[in-house]
Amino acid sequence: MDTTRSPEDQKQSNENDLAPDAAAIDAGRRGFLRVAGVTAALGVSIPFASNIPGGLIPAAYAQSGGDPAEMLAEAGKDPGLSVIGDRPFVAETPEHLLDDDTTPLEKFFVRQNGIPPEVTGDPEAWELTIEGEVDEPVTFTLAELKERFEHVTNRMVLECGGNGRSFFDPPARGNQWTNGGAGCAEWTGVRLKDVLEAVGIGSAAIYTAHYGADQHLSGEADREVISRGVRLEKALEEHSMLAWEMNREPLPHVHGGPLRLVIPGWPGSASHKWVKRIVLRDVEHDGPGMTGTSYRVPATPMVPGSEPEGVEFLILESMPVRSIISSPANGTQLPAGTRSLELRGAAWGGDPAIENVEVSIDFGATWQEADLQETRNRYDWRRWTAEVELPTDGYYEIWVRATDENGVSQPHIAGNWNPQGYGGNPMHRVAVLIA
Repeated sequence: MDTTRSPEDQKQSNENDLAPDAAAIDAGRRGFLRVAGVTAALGVSIPFASNIPGGLIPAAYAQSGGDPAEMLAEAGKDPGLSVIGDRPFVAETPEHLLDDDTTPLEKFFVRQNGIPPEVTGDPEAWELTIEGEVDEPVTFTLAELKERFEHVTNRMVLECGGNGRSFFDPPARGNQWTNGGAGCAEWTGVRLKDVLEAVGIGSAAIYTAHYGADQHLSGEADREVISRGVRLEKALEEHSMLAWEMNREPLPHVHGGPLRLVIPGWPGSASHKWVKRIVLRDVEHDGPGMTGTSYRVPATPMVPGSEPEGVEFLILESMPVRSIISSPANGTQLPAGTRSLELRGAAWGGDPAIENVEVSIDFGATWQEADLQETRNRYDWRRWTAEVELPTDGYYEIWVRATDENGVSQPHIAGNWNPQGYGGNPMHRVAVLIA
């Protein structure tokens, strides 16, 4: 305490200290400051402070991105989403808005790669061509797909390949997603497997190539925006779909309507929106978004911040295990004397299923197992609940970590740094103040 000031001055100073200074807030998104001075900055005590790992600051210092209301309103989105890119339009969903078992359309994240196409006329007349290593090319209208093949509905997570990018240090290139580049919707359509097999898969086919109707940001008609593909085995999985409904409603234009691919568990860029053409290839696809460091991770660890020359990169396929706390929201303040806190959240990953979820209130010194909800089908996220006891008033961080069926858990910090920032999946943390 500064003994040269009056008690009134000291009281005013302490009240001002409840708000972190600008430098601390600025540091909070990516790096974390040392613990020294944190208690004073928050104006409260921190139970279990001795357990805080070196280099961390409280999650209370986290900040959200911008929120241009007009862009979100035009897309039919909740104003609470954070716009993290405007050309192309990209918006993520704060974790506390991902508190529904099925993510509502207005809360579902947005990721565009180019200029969305103008879709006019009857949606049932939309055409999809299957060609390449097939018996013969076939073009289906949406109406023909609906009439000819069995309809299926699955609740599955769709996740941007760059989800978690903002957690890398030093920063990686691209939109600075936190955990909000994901959502879990009900998708209705037909199995991609059924369509490909009806066309006739050639013996040489090993890979798919996807093409949509969106346009390159340059406006050049002959430039592809993005053209991802997947191994044929993944395309033939039961849950890979051609979808025309989302949450029992016609697929919104902003999400690829009237027809899109849904390739669950793998980067969302493989789930091409406004899909017009699928080509079966006899080689690994090499379209835009498939080569160099694009949607690729290093085969062996890189020095963070180093150049990619000479490094072997592998295509990002199955997404990493991830979990979030959706309630309470980060920064929640509860009355003094609160001793019990109910938690909710979700966990998901790529191809492996979620095995368990654990929470901690003491910076990871001890862990408590959460209760898991059953999934509807494969690739559904795992909703979880827990109740924790808080021994005293003060500042707490609630941490969560998920472990998949292969025994792989989330790390404390984003590992395996790569130039494009894929695979950042550290434990999620929320700040709670009991005061």
